[in-house]
Amino acid sequence: MAILGPRQCGKSTLAGILEPVHRFDMENPRDQARMQQPQTALEDLTGLVMIDEIQRKPDLFPLLRYLCDQVPARRFLILGSASRDLIRQGSETLAGRIAYHQLGGFRLSDVEDQRRLWIRGGFPRAYLADDDAMADTWKQQYITTFLERDIPQLGIDIPAQTLRRFWMMIAHYHGQILNFSELATSFGVSDKTVRRYLEILEGAFMVRLLLPWFPNIGKRQVKSPKLYLRDSGIFHALMRVQNEEDLLSHPKLGASWEGFALEECIKAAGLESGEAFFWKPHDGTAELDLFFIRHGKNQGIEFKFADAPTVSRSMRNAVDLLDLEHLWVVYPGNETYRLDPRITVLPLRECLAKLG
Repeated sequence: MAILGPRQCGKSTLAGILEPVHRFDMENPRDQARMQQPQTALEDLTGLVMIDEIQRKPDLFPLLRYLCDQVPARRFLILGSASRDLIRQGSETLAGRIAYHQLGGFRLSDVEDQRRLWIRGGFPRAYLADDDAMADTWKQQYITTFLERDIPQLGIDIPAQTLRRFWMMIAHYHGQILNFSELATSFGVSDKTVRRYLEILEGAFMVRLLLPWFPNIGKRQVKSPKLYLRDSGIFHALMRVQNEEDLLSHPKLGASWEGFALEECIKAAGLESGEAFFWKPHDGTAELDLFFIRHGKNQGIEFKFADAPTVSRSMRNAVDLLDLEHLWVVYPGNETYRLDPRITVLPLRECLAKLG
């Protein structure tokens, strides 16, 4: 089994519950030395063997396949902080032998304080900090460590300050449709470079690129992805939002709520990256923040930071044109009410309960 997710999101804590018999950490110099001869280190072990930060030792996968086949009762638990290359390597060598679980820190179902989770994000040390200022300090240090240590360890040779400026720039695109050419021009690089930087951040679980849905209807569709920073706390740290007062007066308030609620819904519904979409035709007559198919039925979710969302032409068009079984409008309030036989306004927690 593989548990994947960003650093400091709780992978090792979760793995500890499974009580592995043997542990290897690829950041521990002693374990690194032992893994210079990996077959010697692993082949005589029994029970559950945990290997942490395995992206630093990708050449282990073929050996793990061999060891799994030789002794089926021996089990491996691998933890990783990089997704795309790690999954590709594992898929090639461990097909049919591995299951993946993606962890992203605390979810709303794990905690009681929705506002705190939204403002501080899901990283345990940020959420559990004594106050908002300490949470912000931890997040700023996390960003620095990620850029200066984690990115180089993935074999990516990009100056930390360059990637930091790029990360701060794309934070302003949070919740917006990406224009690669515009972003490339603003940053003074090529489209190809922009895509590479985004691929790095996406592969390290920092960014989500939400793909557009292309239904067979007579409208031209937007074909560029929407960009979100996956952790609301990291987004707020990059935007210099430290507490609720800062957030409620910030021009990105609506986008912040949309990104936070969208990420929670995607997790609750168990959607993979190729199963969650947004939809928007070029004529501007409709838009849908999250579209997915569940049990063969088209489902839609719209996110509104408003005291009492009302029905709009865009909502009705989305329901009709996409043939939605139901459209859920998620807002930060506490009441549930119907706007239409197929449109319901409800709190985020209630929506997550329906998706879980």
